[in-house]
Amino acid sequence: MARLNIMEARKVFGDTINRVAYGKERIVLQRRGQDVAAIVSMEDLRLFEQFLEEYEDSLDLDAAREALEEPGEVSYEETRRKLGLE
Repeated sequence: MARLNIMEARKVFGDTINRVAYGKERIVLQRRGQDVAAIVSMEDLRLFEQFLEEYEDSLDLDAAREALEEPGEVSYEETRRKLGLE
């Protein structure tokens, strides 16, 4: 992954965008030697969003399973019945 100082990226902004959009590069922007942001193609962003949504869904599912295992909680079947899902 390429790294580029923000000041340099400003000078060649159009070229930087073209490298990402058409050259399929991912560029990390740095300030004072520290990574502060990234420029990625829309294709990469869509893939990341899809991955993030799936990951969040997985976390939600794990939390739901843990809640169902807690003593004294309402069972899955009872919850479905109360919500009219049966």
